[in-house]
Amino acid sequence: MSKPKVGVSMLYSLGEPFNRMVKHLKNIDTSYIEIVDDGAHELTPKRIKTLKETAKSYNLTYSLHAPFADVNIASPIKSLLNASIKRVKQSIEHANDLGANLLVFHPGALTGISQFYPGAQWKQNIASIQEIYATAEDHGVNVAIENLPGKYWFLMNSPEQFSKFYRETNLPLGIVMDLGHAHLEGLIKPFFNQLADKIVHIHASDNDGTDDQHNGVGDGNIDYTWLSETLKKIRYDKSVIVESTKKVSESIAKLRQLLD
Repeated sequence: MSKPKVGVSMLYSLGEPFNRMVKHLKNIDTSYIEIVDDGAHELTPKRIKTLKETAKSYNLTYSLHAPFADVNIASPIKSLLNASIKRVKQSIEHANDLGANLLVFHPGALTGISQFYPGAQWKQNIASIQEIYATAEDHGVNVAIENLPGKYWFLMNSPEQFSKFYRETNLPLGIVMDLGHAHLEGLIKPFFNQLADKIVHIHASDNDGTDDQHNGVGDGNIDYTWLSETLKKIRYDKSVIVESTKKVSESIAKLRQLLD
């Protein structure tokens, strides 16, 4: 039986220059790498060429995280909305050029004026996702959407909201299950109990339930023993990506041991 593929997100090196991040790729103890198309690591044709050469030399498989800083695909401000959607679409093109097996993107969020337009952000969120999905299909890019915490005003933060999304769109869009985000809402078990068949990618870090701390696996109170048993039960054989920003190597090793 196939086991989950343990990989790592380069989020932990986002504060470093791009070239230094690339050097890390040559020493990481996994061949499954999630590149973050944001901040100092925003992709360009030259950077994509470098990443492809590195992947060929070190037998790496990439997924790509679309930009999320100041991106809101449910923004009520049309100029900001259009810029957000354009940036995600650009990342779809980058994923295609990079040969990434998946592009991860975030749902929209409520804003300080959402109260004046009840329900409008949800409708815009759905419309934007449909547009992004269509663009991804045109480029032959596999995309999936990440659960985000409601405490930070994000939409699509619960199994109920994802289920509502599926009822209203019928899109075959997979879920990127971010354990740290779900833990802040106490929703890890409900997500797996209700939507296990939709989960196509997992982000693993740890926290104490109060903030998205991106601690190393085991340095919080997420029940990773339960997770290991559950993944075996549902025969999950896709990626589990360490998204910790601390104790990254230790987290990779710990996950491998848990999921073996």
